[in-house]
Amino acid sequence: MLISCLLLPSCSWLMPAPQLRGNRVDPEGLKELVPGTSTKADVSAVIGSPTAHDTFDDSTWLYISELTQPRIGRTLGELDQNVVVLTFDDKGVLKTIHKLDKGDALPVTMEARTTPSPGTEASFMQQLLGNIGRFNPTGGATPGAGGGAPAAPQ
Repeated sequence: MLISCLLLPSCSWLMPAPQLRGNRVDPEGLKELVPGTSTKADVSAVIGSPTAHDTFDDSTWLYISELTQPRIGRTLGELDQNVVVLTFDDKGVLKTIHKLDKGDALPVTMEARTTPSPGTEASFMQQLLGNIGRFNPTGGATPGAGGGAPAAPQ
């Protein structure tokens, strides 16, 4: 038991390497941007196109990145997260630069309730008797009764 506990940490080399997801901004490139002077074209040339734009304001650019590593059961573990928010004025000149990291994230709780969707639940009798009358006794399906290819003309 003691030997297996000592050898278990040495298996970490079997873990896959961390993966970068998103658009990580190079800190050196970010230093080249000067609020009040740099334009949208300058920003695109220095650090690339943004990951996303603000939903309601096209003058806010978001550069989102995270470092993840697969864990047991193929779930992703988040090692690091960074967001750089750049805002521009009406003329396309850089106003502000905000850096956010994993510590700035807000916890989100999942709601356990389910959304009701009436009309999708059939009773036992509806399921049992649901197909009665949907097909002609001559063997052809009634119009609009279901999918499939149309019958060939006779």
